[in-house]
Amino acid sequence: MAELLDSTKNDENFVFMAEAILEARDGLAEGGIPIGCVIVRNNKVIARGHNRRVQRDSVILHAEMDCLENAGRQMASVYKECTMYTTLSPCAMCSGAIRLYGISRVVIGENLNFCGDETLLRNSNVQVDVLNSKECQNLLAEYIQKNYSTWYEDIGRNQN
Repeated sequence: MAELLDSTKNDENFVFMAEAILEARDGLAEGGIPIGCVIVRNNKVIARGHNRRVQRDSVILHAEMDCLENAGRQMASVYKECTMYTTLSPCAMCSGAIRLYGISRVVIGENLNFCGDETLLRNSNVQVDVLNSKECQNLLAEYIQKNYSTWYEDIGRNQN
């Protein structure tokens, strides 16, 4: 279950999730899957990214991976102080990267269209908060409805 958020954190969460949503919309405008992500340290966005699998013909450029790549090389101590805001629940690959780099908190826009490895993150002492954002849900649901084969490819599943 997601942690209950105090009102101060709640405002902050929605500000930074809005940044992740902008990234998702940028990805959609480029012809890609609308999933976005930002990494925040000390109340500042230090990296941003969006799903670029379609645009770059990539097998790994999920939003979280693109965001980490855009952060550049950072010391583990930096990532430990970061929160990742992602519009969608992170998959196994992205959850592994979050764990590998020691990101201590992940705020998820939604997990209804896809629920990734949230249990793995929690079991690895990563704080996981789910906002249940209707904007995140609707943005991806509309995409999936029109592009279901690309979506199933993105999450590594068969369409059946």
